[in-house]
Amino acid sequence: MGIGRGYVAEDNYDKTDYPGQLWDILRDERDRPKSRSDQEILDEAADCVTRNGKTECPQPLSFKAERWAAFLIKHDIPWPFLETGSLDLSDETFRQMARRYPQVAPMRELRYSLSQMRLAELPVGADGRNRCMLSAFCSRTGRNQPSNAKFLFGPSVWLRGLIRPEPGRAIAYVDWSQQEFGIGAALSGDVAMQDAYLSGDPYLSFAKQAKAVPADATKKSHPDERDQYKICSLAVQYGMGQQSLAVSLGKSEALARHLLGMHKEVYWKFWQWSQGAVDHAMVFGRLHTVFGWEVHVGNRSNPRSLANFPCQANGAEMLRLACCMLTEQGVKVCAPVHDAVLIEASEDKIHEVIEQTQDVMREASRVILDGFELRSDVNVMVFPERYMDDRGARMWNKMMRLLEGQERRLREFTDAEF
Repeated sequence: MGIGRGYVAEDNYDKTDYPGQLWDILRDERDRPKSRSDQEILDEAADCVTRNGKTECPQPLSFKAERWAAFLIKHDIPWPFLETGSLDLSDETFRQMARRYPQVAPMRELRYSLSQMRLAELPVGADGRNRCMLSAFCSRTGRNQPSNAKFLFGPSVWLRGLIRPEPGRAIAYVDWSQQEFGIGAALSGDVAMQDAYLSGDPYLSFAKQAKAVPADATKKSHPDERDQYKICSLAVQYGMGQQSLAVSLGKSEALARHLLGMHKEVYWKFWQWSQGAVDHAMVFGRLHTVFGWEVHVGNRSNPRSLANFPCQANGAEMLRLACCMLTEQGVKVCAPVHDAVLIEASEDKIHEVIEQTQDVMREASRVILDGFELRSDVNVMVFPERYMDDRGARMWNKMMRLLEGQERRLREFTDAEF
């Protein structure tokens, strides 16, 4: 697996190495954005101001809160405000709103991409592989915390299209299914929550257990209800309150309050266990995982972070254990990524190695969760395929079209001139 440059296509397709061109552009250290205090910029700004109010300087396109507010009004999209009365333009808010309103997703991806377009700091060896310090145990939960500027899984998701196996090789992204939901269900001993996880679709099962949909409901027959109960389940894992959940849903706080109430009613034992973890931390000043990783509680500790600690931290333990076991069994682990591993093998062995990896991940979950087993999902890429996250596919395809158009215009210009 490497940072793939070679763009391989069938004979009837354009064979131009557009991903390679993109890589060169992103790695180019020239034309870096200048500091706001750069003297050349200040001189140009002063010159513009003194031209009798007539600014002839070329103005780059930029994001304006006023234009964004007009867009939101036009598309009837409710948007959260800060206490100051201004629109909340944080990336986290854009991320939540993009889940609910597809019109927001392209703008969110563009804003995030522009903030991380330069990959000059990404360490890539002569063999085309990205290597960096994973910074294990750097977060309070014990999860890895590699630098976003040095780890290819750190920048915007569309850039992961640069990952591609070498000829004759294949890679697979194997991740635990709804890991934190399963961890909470197992460690809390909540039977209803365990049944929901074991059903294969915990979010639809939650809706059924809450009597929000009939017992024979499916993902296709009740997509809206399932989506609402999914968002609620994820919100609980991240410690969201009803206001934040309402924003994620794009619905009223009354509905958000109702959904949280149903979660507390259906999974009461989970909530009892979660509150017990917070109480234990407050009384004894610490919490620990099944392997002993501790978080120490101070005067400013956030109860929501403490409630989320057992699921996040034991998830980190599970990933470390799986990586150790896979390495000992000879599986080539390219990278651990939160609740997943990226593995590599020869094209003819990849499915065998995937089965081995999934067996190890099931065993690691059983060790951490006292016998409760978590499932895993797989995404396989065989040369010449590229790694592609669904959330970034649209942006990647757009960038390839832009480069293709630029290449075509350059050829047309060259033919016309010479």
